[in-house]
Amino acid sequence: MMDLEWVDGGVTAPPGFLAAGVRCGLKSKGRDLGLLGSPRGCAAAGLFTTNTMPGWPVVLSREILAECGKVAGVVANSGVSNVATGAAGLAAAKEMSSAAATLFAALWGSDERPALVAQTGIIGEVPAIDRIRSGIADAGLSLSEDGGPDFAEAIMTTDTVPKSRAVRLKIGGSVVTVGGAAKGAGMIAPNMATMLAFLTTDAALTPDAARALLVPAVNESFNRISIDGDMSTSDMCLLLANGESGVAVEPGAESGRRFAQALAALCEALAVDLVRDAEGVTRICRVDVLGAASDDDAVRAARAVAESPLVKSALFGSDPNWGRLWMAVGKSGARADASRLSIRIGDVSVLETGTPKPEGKRLAAGPMGEPEVRITIDLGLGDGRAHFWFSDLTYEYVRINAEYHT
Repeated sequence: MMDLEWVDGGVTAPPGFLAAGVRCGLKSKGRDLGLLGSPRGCAAAGLFTTNTMPGWPVVLSREILAECGKVAGVVANSGVSNVATGAAGLAAAKEMSSAAATLFAALWGSDERPALVAQTGIIGEVPAIDRIRSGIADAGLSLSEDGGPDFAEAIMTTDTVPKSRAVRLKIGGSVVTVGGAAKGAGMIAPNMATMLAFLTTDAALTPDAARALLVPAVNESFNRISIDGDMSTSDMCLLLANGESGVAVEPGAESGRRFAQALAALCEALAVDLVRDAEGVTRICRVDVLGAASDDDAVRAARAVAESPLVKSALFGSDPNWGRLWMAVGKSGARADASRLSIRIGDVSVLETGTPKPEGKRLAAGPMGEPEVRITIDLGLGDGRAHFWFSDLTYEYVRINAEYHT
């Protein structure tokens, strides 16, 4: 891995980006509306939930990106997701986008460019557009190059801490910065994008280049985490590039390779931050599946492990019950051969080519009780590999979700 400098600032670490997070009253307490943008305008790309019943922000932002290669920025709220809200919800999402776009243009003396929309929270409630309009106006007064942390706080729902990261790297002797903020602690299961994530950079990218770089970064990070196996109707991951650095990044060139590594590292760090803050979490686990017949098979097996309630319960109880791992691989649909399967918990081998290791469970009790557990499963069939991060299933997770709406 090339040298990366991790820096503070999150989405406003890249020069030329401004952000704000304010309270407009959609939640019972705390900041709940954020603005993020650049006076230069931004080339943008996005990945969205593949849930077939998405919210209006997903529908609208998809349309904006399909029609326009450059945007002013994004407006996001927490507390209300604007999902399953009919025509009134669509009108609210459009008004939210329009109000933010008009504000950005007035502040920056530029032609009006569209603003992307992201919303997260309770399903089935139309957002109070009067509160959102007021929040957008207040956020416009607070936009700052130091506003990244406030923006990260404003998008939180059941998150207990904001997730904000940034890295710097050199491309051709010039400094390029990539920043990000993400939220999500429940209703998290990967497929194209999970949760809300906002990535910014001062690199010069075309919309097509931004998408080409975003897809593999998301596939190896946000698409490799699971908290509860439920894919949200509001998930999106947006990449905004304002070109402030003057450094052109081309996929397939050395500039693209270096930028891709930095973007992947940032996305991986944010993705793991989400799992660390999962609802009710007491410990997390990374499972690596090796030796699969294909990478797709490795993903199937790793996902089956990560989303098994029995595996997650064993993780909560620090129980090295590797039989549940055996079961998950077998149900996954991945090609498997019992006589070739090997399993390690931490550095302890509990199963080798289908044969249990004497004292394996006893010795694995230690690493199974660590705050971050590592499990390695070798299918012994090929070169395919994949990893997943996941959290345990706890009493507190059940309580939070039993009382989420009531």
